[in-house]
Amino acid sequence: MLVDMTVTLAPALPAPWPPGPPPAVVLDGVTRTYRSRSGTVDALRGVSHAFAAGTFTAIMGPSGSGKSTLMQIAAGLDRPTRGRVSVAETDLSGLSRTALTKLRREAMGFVFQQYNLLDALTAYDNVALPARLAGRLPHRAAVVGALEQVGLHGLARRRPPELSGGQQQRVAIARALHARPAVLFADEPTGALDRHAGRDVLELLRGLVDAPATDTPGQTVVMVTHDPLAASYADSVLFLADGRIVGQMERSDPAQISARMAELEPTP
Repeated sequence: MLVDMTVTLAPALPAPWPPGPPPAVVLDGVTRTYRSRSGTVDALRGVSHAFAAGTFTAIMGPSGSGKSTLMQIAAGLDRPTRGRVSVAETDLSGLSRTALTKLRREAMGFVFQQYNLLDALTAYDNVALPARLAGRLPHRAAVVGALEQVGLHGLARRRPPELSGGQQQRVAIARALHARPAVLFADEPTGALDRHAGRDVLELLRGLVDAPATDTPGQTVVMVTHDPLAASYADSVLFLADGRIVGQMERSDPAQISARMAELEPTP
């Protein structure tokens, strides 16, 4: 069984950033080490990266490359052994568990492969649930607006069993967007969907990033995926191997991404 190592803090994050919106998420020298019966395992090894506000980034790599660990640490669901993480200009290293939970509720949205909806609740109530659990009264206009934003106008009173898989994932995305997060983390969001429904969800995520016609950046999306087609919807693709970032591609098609992934797969 893996056991967490003691957390050691690194020097402060570099500053200031260039003119323009600050990055939505910054990883600075992040290492995550676990101890097992056979020794220590470095899931991440000195990873540094800034996720620009209003961009869509896909994270890919072979099994065991560290992509899921990277997302968990970027989202404050796990703490680095060394290095620092900043989300919405807030350094996570000094936050208590309570403060970190509050920041996740206010600045981060989460979408997973499984929709994690409650079948007994309507789409409206599923979207409003996080606010209720936080002790806040949901604003009807904000809940309805989130459902409309994901193309579910008129379906607020439907329950998950009355919706398709793609529609259920849209409810999950609306729930994540309800708090207007600085960054939306998506972990294999199309993994449980058929190809058509998956494309619809990816186009939705792409649209959230591209939507604003003002100087305000669109939604920031960070997505872990194994699917080159899904990754092709992103502005950039980060490739991980052995706990390190080993490459990055900008606006690439599925064939290019597949070829890069094939290079990273271990030789039998």
